[in-house]
Amino acid sequence: MNPQPAIGNRQSEGRGLAAWEIASVVLSVLVAEWVVLAVAGGSIPALGFIILTSLAFMLLSHRARGETARDVGWRFDNFARAARLLAAPMLFATLLLVAAGLYTSKLDFTRWRGGDSLPGVLALGVLWGFLQQYALQGFINRRAQIIWGRGWKSVLAVALTFALLHLPNPWLMLATFAGGLVWARAYQREPNLLALGLSHGLMTWVLISAFPSAALQNLRVGYKFFG
Repeated sequence: MNPQPAIGNRQSEGRGLAAWEIASVVLSVLVAEWVVLAVAGGSIPALGFIILTSLAFMLLSHRARGETARDVGWRFDNFARAARLLAAPMLFATLLLVAAGLYTSKLDFTRWRGGDSLPGVLALGVLWGFLQQYALQGFINRRAQIIWGRGWKSVLAVALTFALLHLPNPWLMLATFAGGLVWARAYQREPNLLALGLSHGLMTWVLISAFPSAALQNLRVGYKFFG
């Protein structure tokens, strides 16, 4: 008897399931961005329902696959190693963005503040970074590795997905694609969502500080981009 066909079938089924899981989460976000914001006018209950159901789906998927919080990246033991992987790309991007802001005389590190305290806004931004990195890396990246394996194929898939979710904002798509490459690669080497979430929040602050809101379309994506 030759067990290879059965093993091949199981691997194919595993990749198919992982692809379906990625598609389900991505489609949920796109529905929120394009349909709920258009039809329900950004209804908080409607958006909250989609976010909570997507979160529940991801948590159930982790449980079904036997993935622990530590497996996903909620851990401290490798925080320093993950931070070191992120330090050089973050420094390079920060210098580039600050130089652009200085060149256009638009650099303003309090722009994100608005009418609220800057520490509070920064904390909220980092929290949002944690949530996005969890979905992007802790779920989509892990499923992409099942399909394409660890390496540049899955890293590129994650970055392209992240950019897709920021359609049709061109500058934000470019920024999220570049960031997605760095974060996805770092996650595959040292899966730590705490370092990634902190990096995400800080780089968002630098991006907003370097360019006025109008240039970034107030970070609008989906249906909201047009109005």
